[in-house]
Amino acid sequence: MQDFLELLHVRELANPLAIFDILLLWFAIYQLLVLIRRTRAVQMIYGLLAVFILWFITSPGSLIELPATNFVLTQLFIYGGFAVIVIFQGPIRQALAYFGRYPFSRLRQQDPSGEIIEEIALDCSAMSSRRIGALIVIERVQGLRNFIETGIEIDGKVSYDLLINIFSPRTPLHDGAVLISEGRLAAASCFLPLSTNPYISREFGTRHRAAIGITEESDAIAVVVSEERGVISAAIDGGFQQDLDARTLRAFLERHLGTERAAREARDGRPVRRAEAS
Repeated sequence: MQDFLELLHVRELANPLAIFDILLLWFAIYQLLVLIRRTRAVQMIYGLLAVFILWFITSPGSLIELPATNFVLTQLFIYGGFAVIVIFQGPIRQALAYFGRYPFSRLRQQDPSGEIIEEIALDCSAMSSRRIGALIVIERVQGLRNFIETGIEIDGKVSYDLLINIFSPRTPLHDGAVLISEGRLAAASCFLPLSTNPYISREFGTRHRAAIGITEESDAIAVVVSEERGVISAAIDGGFQQDLDARTLRAFLERHLGTERAAREARDGRPVRRAEAS
């Protein structure tokens, strides 16, 4: 403990760099905990902790000395670094994307025109009243080229008529997601990763899980129209906001996409909540 405190320069707190060093370490640990909170990574960490405890209590000279078990666990720890990378590849990928996009977010933040937001809001409102299912993903800082390539590239202007025609039932492109990139409707009928969050409510179907999944993998915004209930929902950073109408959806998009009217209309929206199990 004494060595650990000396490592953290506790005795040199008068040095500004020492204080910055401790704060930086605290911030990194906090962000890691926030990133894996309420995900399967927590259960995997518990599993690794249980394996470590088993190795410790079976080591030579311990209370429960089990040489064979301890030998096998010791050999596993030799390749522990590779195992951690494989087991936590999802959270590691999300963490790298998270830390990679935010330092430059203000420099690269896109500001979609109010016209695009208006078209999306009106289109979702119309599809909601007609019980037409839809999934629209809007790119922000992090690119979505990998997901665009899974669908049919369109590169068209975002318009009410085009979106309605794409999501109309029995049309070739209605099944899948529409991706909007750099202010253009980049592709339709795209495949998205489904969220593996075990705490997602069971009332959510494939579209909603795909919307949450893409916002867990990237910083994009996903808008969903439920085919069964006609409810408009929006997802961002794994969070979910339901029961939107044209006005609140417009305010939500303006608030998170950084348009000029965001500050004025942000108070009309409701806070994003995590999708939890029912």
